[in-house]
Amino acid sequence: MAIRPFFAAGAWTQGRGEPLETRNPENGEVVATISSASAEDLDLAVAAARRALASPSWTNLVPHLRARLLHKMGELIDRDRDRLANIQMIDNGKTFTECRALLESAANTFRYYAAACETMEGVVPPARGAYFNIAAQVPMGVVGAITPWNSPATLEAQKLAPILAAGNAVILKPSEVTPLIALEYAGLAQEAGFPDGIVSVVTGGIELGRAMVAHPGIDMISFTGGTAGGRHIAAAAALQLKPVILELGGKSPHIVCADADLDKAAKAVATGIFSGAGQSCVAGSRIFVEKKIADAFTARLVDIAKSLRLGPPGNKDTQIGPLVSFAHRDHVHRHVTRAKAAGAELLCGGELPADERLSLGAYYPPTLLSGVTNRSDIAQQEVFGPVGVILPFESDEELVAQANDSEFGLAAGLWTRDIERAWKIVTQLQTGTCWLNSYKNLSISTPFQGHKQSGLGREKGLDGLRQYLQTKAIFWPA
Repeated sequence: MAIRPFFAAGAWTQGRGEPLETRNPENGEVVATISSASAEDLDLAVAAARRALASPSWTNLVPHLRARLLHKMGELIDRDRDRLANIQMIDNGKTFTECRALLESAANTFRYYAAACETMEGVVPPARGAYFNIAAQVPMGVVGAITPWNSPATLEAQKLAPILAAGNAVILKPSEVTPLIALEYAGLAQEAGFPDGIVSVVTGGIELGRAMVAHPGIDMISFTGGTAGGRHIAAAAALQLKPVILELGGKSPHIVCADADLDKAAKAVATGIFSGAGQSCVAGSRIFVEKKIADAFTARLVDIAKSLRLGPPGNKDTQIGPLVSFAHRDHVHRHVTRAKAAGAELLCGGELPADERLSLGAYYPPTLLSGVTNRSDIAQQEVFGPVGVILPFESDEELVAQANDSEFGLAAGLWTRDIERAWKIVTQLQTGTCWLNSYKNLSISTPFQGHKQSGLGREKGLDGLRQYLQTKAIFWPA
């Protein structure tokens, strides 16, 4: 199998690093062998980015011309949506239907930031003297973007689009587990007409990521991934006073009150933890259920979990595909095994599938556990798989205290018909996003931010664009 190059400094490049293999989690087969970048390759990409930033071909692109390129990216993704969806499906195991929806979101992300960069206005503060003053927004420079494996189609678009809309150059390092979509985006950026060096995609593992964070020619780091990795990046970047955006982990509470529509809530809770095989930072993995309805609600949820169809992600009737890799499946299973050994009651799932048709893939069934406390490991640690724990509560005070008793603060969901009760609870939850009588509704126009150990900075919305700009104050005497 030929080694596929990465894209840096405007050229497809065979790197000096050790090649990577990406495998189809449906059957373990090698999909592609990818060239990886060394420190020297990174130096060349950074140098090209810095040259491109100073080039008239980029600096003279006023906002509406940058918007034209971003809009073109959205159109190209739409054009190639089915092909790209198939690539992500074989790279990380999400169903084709979900992958196609993610590509639609990615295309809309580029179009949104095309509109945002063309229409966002500057700031003219009121003068306090005999001068005219402007607070100008200027690019950060070269931004290093590091992305995870769970939803590359959307997460990489959510880095590339605002970084470019703000007038920066970007060096993107996708996860070594799922590099294929990023390489496709590099080709589309080239086709759209971005100047050489403005968009580079370098492939490699953790050492390449460390080199990016430490590189003096990279002005900012934007990282999406686990909290442990985010802490290391923050510490390393701090040595250079390099700004960072960190979108990190979660252990999100999904709350069902006694007055909720239990059928709708059960379906939403199941979607919140089992869609994408639970490989989502906002997965509602701590399921708080008011005690008086706990048995009835749990029975509904278990029935739904047992009915979900595992299978090849390309099949139309498949609802849950394989996890991203066999190593990750084993990691998820170890969490469940330890929880059972510690006394958790297994309500469904929790075992590797016995079906011979699934034996070649990294499949794991929808799993629900009960009989644990909120302080148990399974309720505190991010499993990042289709595993939820049922946690009954009696009072709202007890609920809020337990929901907030986590190092994470990414998202939460609440089901109740009582508006006053809903407002009182959600305003006390220490999370960046709260859904009422719904879950996982997402919009590129709405800022997304984690609290506590779930991150620093914002993504999405106009705030997500401003993160990649810095302010320059200009005074002009009268």
